[in-house]
Amino acid sequence: MAHCFAPSILRDYDIRGVVGRTLDTADALALGRSFGTMIRRAGGRSVAVGYDGRLTSPALEAALVAGLTASGVDVVRIGLGPSPMLYHAAATLEVDGGIQVTGSHNPGDHNGFKMLHHCRPVFGAAIRDLARTAEAGDWETGSGRITEAPVLDRYVRRVAAGCAGGLRIGWDAGNGAAGPAIEQLVKLLPGEHHLLFTDVDGNFPNHHPDPTEDANLAQLRALVVGKRLHFGVAFDGDGDRIGAVDGQGRVLRGDQILSILVEPVLRERPGAAIVADVKSSKALFDRIAALGGQPVMWKSGHSNIKAMMRELDAPIAGEMSGHIFFGGEWHCFDDALLAAVRLIDAVAASGTTLDALRDAMPPVVSTPELRFAVDPARKEAVVAEVIARLRAAGTAVDTTDGARVTTPDGWWLLRVSHTEDMLTARAEAHDEAALARVLAAIDAQLAPSGVARHAAPDTPH
Repeated sequence: MAHCFAPSILRDYDIRGVVGRTLDTADALALGRSFGTMIRRAGGRSVAVGYDGRLTSPALEAALVAGLTASGVDVVRIGLGPSPMLYHAAATLEVDGGIQVTGSHNPGDHNGFKMLHHCRPVFGAAIRDLARTAEAGDWETGSGRITEAPVLDRYVRRVAAGCAGGLRIGWDAGNGAAGPAIEQLVKLLPGEHHLLFTDVDGNFPNHHPDPTEDANLAQLRALVVGKRLHFGVAFDGDGDRIGAVDGQGRVLRGDQILSILVEPVLRERPGAAIVADVKSSKALFDRIAALGGQPVMWKSGHSNIKAMMRELDAPIAGEMSGHIFFGGEWHCFDDALLAAVRLIDAVAASGTTLDALRDAMPPVVSTPELRFAVDPARKEAVVAEVIARLRAAGTAVDTTDGARVTTPDGWWLLRVSHTEDMLTARAEAHDEAALARVLAAIDAQLAPSGVARHAAPDTPH
């Protein structure tokens, strides 16, 4: 029997929707049958499956597994854990693909699926192909076997391996799926570690697990400052995004974290390409170049970054949103727990503090990612209209992903969110007055398209 997915859940990077409205167990079952069919027709036979701590994840996982086995694919269930643990399983177990049931950093009533085939992300056209297979009911059939493979211990030990930095660190799991892994991880690390909200709770009772929102870091900041820790790290719902605060409680964005991590990487790989997304600070790209690396600006989205890393054989990459990706033996996966360990080591090896490393960064002010709702049918058109107006006015515009414009005051970016029905913007400038002018330039371009930013930016950094 054929199945039609709601078009809104077929995102560029993964499948994601609101459970009970646009996504349900019937979708999970059909996805399992389509994905299993793809695996079998490519000559494969087995898939690893994991899930996060959302209340709806167990039911979706069960339906997904039923669909996979109905296609004749064997399933290795790894259970509850962060997405990087599923990536680890896909790379180290004898499987041909992997699927994580996860809503990532989105609200609690959201959920979805991140998919891998031979350790490469399934995204873009491949997701649309899965949907067409379901619509046609063109599924392979069979009776796949189900086995279980507890991989948490092996994953944690791999992440902890070689860490030498004995610092005093705060960890905020946000009641997300990374909590149990963090509890085990800190037992293997030198130093002193203080944990917040490591119990998995899909109600997210303490704060929403999205470390890109400053409000979600309030408890971590209080912990770090109150106990005089070296710094703190925070994670999203499935453990692939990292946030950080220094010893003074100041927030570091993903691009700032990457700017610290690139120095030891470039000592090992002189001249290597380092990929960062279009939202990242100019200061990051300048830093990579100053260290002898090749800075590469690329499209936002974890699948896009992974693909470019592979093309360039980049040893590390990152997004402003807190995804940090590792090449080589890590297969270009984004892993926030590994990023935390690498940050501890980088700070310890620097002979100074995270506070001092942050102070040494160029003195710019910037917004976090600004998100504002837009009619889903208009979001692509609005960005296209802005680009057309800029070009008509003779303004140089980088269209790698949306519109990025450099001005005498700094730069600004406007792009379509591929995970939510929103437009996103970011701005950076030399000082507060310049930042206000850059934001005004964004507003001036949005107004003719009938769009306005409704939320003021958080405290600049």
